[in-house]
Amino acid sequence: MRLVQLTVPTGKRQAILETLDERKIDYVVTDEKSSRKYTAVVYFPLPDAAVEPVLDEIQETGIDEDAYTVVVDAETVVSRRFQALREEYEDGDVGSDRISRHELQAEADDLTPSLPVYVVMTVISAIVATAGLLLDSPAVVVGSMVIAPLIGPALGASVGTVVDDEDLFTESVTYQIIGVVLAIGAAAIFAVTARTTNIAPPGLVLSNVGEISERLAPDLLSLVIALGAGVAGVVSIATGTSVALVGVMIAAALIPPAGVAGISLAWGRPSAAIGATVLVLVNLLSVNLAGLLTLWYAGYRPENLFSLGETEQRVRRRIAGLVLVVLAFAVFLGGITYSSYETATFEQDARDEVEMVLTQEPYESYELLEFEVVLDTDYPFRNPQRVIVTIGGPPGESAPQLADTLSERINDHADESVTVEIRYIETLER
Repeated sequence: MRLVQLTVPTGKRQAILETLDERKIDYVVTDEKSSRKYTAVVYFPLPDAAVEPVLDEIQETGIDEDAYTVVVDAETVVSRRFQALREEYEDGDVGSDRISRHELQAEADDLTPSLPVYVVMTVISAIVATAGLLLDSPAVVVGSMVIAPLIGPALGASVGTVVDDEDLFTESVTYQIIGVVLAIGAAAIFAVTARTTNIAPPGLVLSNVGEISERLAPDLLSLVIALGAGVAGVVSIATGTSVALVGVMIAAALIPPAGVAGISLAWGRPSAAIGATVLVLVNLLSVNLAGLLTLWYAGYRPENLFSLGETEQRVRRRIAGLVLVVLAFAVFLGGITYSSYETATFEQDARDEVEMVLTQEPYESYELLEFEVVLDTDYPFRNPQRVIVTIGGPPGESAPQLADTLSERINDHADESVTVEIRYIETLER
């Protein structure tokens, strides 16, 4: 619910009150003595969904933007006429629950801090995320998402597009570019410092750190996360609900991958940074795409109906552009996903071959204790490099042909030759 406070310009009092009477809206009018331009202030409560159409209708009476219109939250309204008004405008879908276009623009502006604050908070969040990644600490990584000021710029570009506010769109896109560059740069500088001063473990292998390795080779599921964050972000801001947790979700799609990209660069592994950088970009673009589609579906349109056609064309062009770029990145992620699938298939086939060989008569006394596939470090498309097979058998016995047989069988399932390492462990039965 909203309480609207509207200053009434000289000569417009009757037209405004007639509009409110026609809509059966309760109102209170007080005389205005502070200025000759305004004769009164009218107060009236409205359901969220009614704010935009009612204000648009009032503006058609000749009210321009020079008149003061203040929209504030109203906790409770007790009125039969107000209940009827809610039934008229609210039908339970997102479009009827959304806040007005004017509030949406104000909310997008409020969510975007000043540039100095944005820079400082982005750098801090990137450094905290990098520290959490190097420590392999999910709790610290989550903490970095909380302080990241990314939700405003991420959603502001979509808001600016659908309501024909090019200044907001330009500012939001600029902030997003600055944010990505700052996050990766700050992460790289901090990681270099941590490595050269031995704050990070000297022999740290990136692929052995769970929080890092999972972002070095992202798959298509990452795209789903970003799209979901974009839709959730827009729905939360458009319905006037809390956006704090959704902001964490958007930061989750951007800050940790940016930290991994910076760490990879600091470790002298630019190829390993490719996957993380692509993940940052595809997540950022997906959030913008999801936000743009959701806002347009929710019914947001520019205030000036004469610019509606031009805005629709602009929205279509930007959606088409975002879709093409996201699809291009999706193909890249799909390649990583397929590579991971092939690796998993190879591991399963190789394990089955080992188990099958051990069921044959010469090797029935042996059993498979452990099976491990070691991948190379050529991120983001990793391939099997070495297979370690640990076999248990009775003491004093040996099977000289077993290693050759297993190596041949395992390599039959590999695209490229892999090293097969057989480890024997004597086992005793009691």
